[in-house]
Amino acid sequence: MLRRSALALLATIAALPVTRVLAEGEPRKLTDDEIALINAVSDHNSQITTMVGKFLQVDTQGSRIEGTFYLQRPGKIRFRYAPPSHQEILSIGNGFYVIDREEKTQYAYPQDKVPLRQFLDEKIDLLHAGLTAISQSANYLELTLQDDTPAGTVKVALVFDKETQDLVQWVLTDPSGVDLTFSLYDVQKGVDIPKAYFYLNINDYNQVTPQS
Repeated sequence: MLRRSALALLATIAALPVTRVLAEGEPRKLTDDEIALINAVSDHNSQITTMVGKFLQVDTQGSRIEGTFYLQRPGKIRFRYAPPSHQEILSIGNGFYVIDREEKTQYAYPQDKVPLRQFLDEKIDLLHAGLTAISQSANYLELTLQDDTPAGTVKVALVFDKETQDLVQWVLTDPSGVDLTFSLYDVQKGVDIPKAYFYLNINDYNQVTPQS
């Protein structure tokens, strides 16, 4: 389960490569206020160069896994699952790696094959990132993004705090309809992250072909 969860995390947080506007149900035109809000959220998150915090992952069975993440734009992010897990996801700008520190294995993915890459770019553009639905409450904005992959349709619902415009949660729905929810907390922005946090000697790990 931890391995599948780590792989699923790679398909989240991100703007996806197929461009649509509200294609779920009957398409409608975004209002000027909605466009302005989406662009403001995109601009705000583009300006965050470093960020650290914790995440809580919950699957459809209610299983909970926590961990810590570190982000540095452009192109670098590290997700470290808390013990007893030994797994991490690491991007160092030239690819994504799912590594197991105990088994000494690593799964490699090209940077341009993982949707997460868009949220690591210097410029985030959620308006042109596979947007299929938008919903709002008094406090939150939810943007649903969709990607049609060879395995089927993948959806990601990104939830932003409307006051701070920060990403606080996302829900991944895989082609089978199973949801995986990630919530962020204790987030700090604009912090110094040691260079060692984004270092990986792949020769220390055995290459393993990713399994779906």
